[in-house]
Amino acid sequence: MEAVTVERVGKVALIRLNRPKTRNAMSVEIKAGLSSAFPALMSDHSVRCVVLTGSENAFCAGGDLTNMQDRRAPAVRERLQAAHAWTQLLLTGETPVIGAVNGAAAGAGFALAMLCDVLLMSETAYFQAGFPAIGAVPDLGLALTLPRAVGVARAREILLTNRRIAAAEAVALGIAARAVTPDRLMEDVMAMAAGIAAGPRLSTGLTKQLLNQAYGPIERFMQEEAMAQAVAFGGDEFPEGVDAFLNKRKPNFGG
Repeated sequence: MEAVTVERVGKVALIRLNRPKTRNAMSVEIKAGLSSAFPALMSDHSVRCVVLTGSENAFCAGGDLTNMQDRRAPAVRERLQAAHAWTQLLLTGETPVIGAVNGAAAGAGFALAMLCDVLLMSETAYFQAGFPAIGAVPDLGLALTLPRAVGVARAREILLTNRRIAAAEAVALGIAARAVTPDRLMEDVMAMAAGIAAGPRLSTGLTKQLLNQAYGPIERFMQEEAMAQAVAFGGDEFPEGVDAFLNKRKPNFGG
């Protein structure tokens, strides 16, 4: 079973994370699938809109903590730089990306959703930072994209407290465009994608680029994010957080 599937529906490409048993956690296989799918689709001019979703009842539960054993700073930075190669494409590429958040979007899953240009979500879905629970720094651009969506003050509260953001609040805060019943989610998302795909490719791409210029350089942020995460992974709190998560206990960060 492929970890990431790609389906073409006219001028729309549908990418689906396909590891439901792990709630589509960001495993090595899923990362590899996304790193292959996104560059190909974002550079294909026959694809006018990309839709990203998860399989069954989860969008993406976050990073796969069983694959983060090498905590040395060079290894952490190398992993993030590899991820940045395709995550930056979602922000800077000309092709619009719509996220269909069908369930839990936590940690790296929250970050992945926020890389999309527009989010629609199921009324049963939610967002959660996740990173504070394991002593890690928000990555995949979350500390860049979330303040852009909700403002710095709200982003601080969400990222520092690690509380869940239910669908209704996510819409009110501006994280998601709207929330719909689970059975309508993909129908509404694909209808929106088809409408965008039927529009003008050139001006749509230029609009994305202009919006990116409203804030600081994305590339510089990603470099600083990789450095910060490498420092966090190399400390004493991250292994404690990971062990607590895997053994379903409360972490003791010790102050």
